[in-house]
Amino acid sequence: MKPFFLPSRPVHDLDARRRPQPSRPLSAAARRVAGAAMLAALAGAGLSACVPLVVGGTAAVSTMVVTDRRSSSMQLTDQGIELRAGNRAADALQGRGHINIVSYYRKVLLTGEVPTEDDRQRVQAAVQQTENVLGVVNELAVMPNSSLSQRSHDTLVTGRVKANLLDANGVPSNSIKVVTERGTTYLMGRLTEREALLATEVARRTNGVQRVVRVIDPISPEEALHPGAGAPASQPPAPAMPGQVPVGTPVGVPVGGAPVTGGVSTQPITPSALEPVQVTPVR
Repeated sequence: MKPFFLPSRPVHDLDARRRPQPSRPLSAAARRVAGAAMLAALAGAGLSACVPLVVGGTAAVSTMVVTDRRSSSMQLTDQGIELRAGNRAADALQGRGHINIVSYYRKVLLTGEVPTEDDRQRVQAAVQQTENVLGVVNELAVMPNSSLSQRSHDTLVTGRVKANLLDANGVPSNSIKVVTERGTTYLMGRLTEREALLATEVARRTNGVQRVVRVIDPISPEEALHPGAGAPASQPPAPAMPGQVPVGTPVGVPVGGAPVTGGVSTQPITPSALEPVQVTPVR
């Protein structure tokens, strides 16, 4: 009998499969989508139905620290405020509600849901008594806790807003904290009048944003160039510049000829901070 041999597979075929294939560069649109997805994924890393309290950079909150206008000591101060205020809020609620706490330049933004108005006021009072807190913007709603799907959607919207801010010219996106709660997007930062207008335009035109609330400390262009040279804590608040409206006044903003529900507004800091939150009308 003649020997029988199975044909062997050519070696070069195996080598071809093992050889890495060259990758194609991503288009600009693909990079934007990937960036938004990455931001949303990072922001959503702390989402959990079992965690009622969210502090700082988790849930639907997003910021970048590399070019933050805050000094390193101020960033540490804000982080400390978020942790201490979070502990106080948790003690006040005893497991009830769902709260997000974000501090920027010692101004604290409260968002989320609590069962009663008494709980809402209790949390605000507890946070106001936290060391180094200048003031509180209380946006807590008296209602049942938001669903996990709603929080996931808010996280996605935050990623979209942040990606659009990165693409926008003249907007210091890395110095703006973006928080989204039940379709309302909050912008926190120290911005010039022009920067605040541009950031608001970008946010309100982002898909999924129902309302924009600015928690902004207005600064001059010179202060924007030298962010470390902020006004001392003992300095009285500067008067509102021409064109600015009083704190807490809602401003309707048309989008494509139709006003956005709720428009653009801001909430007063309680108690009044030394550097007040102001809002400028969008024309």
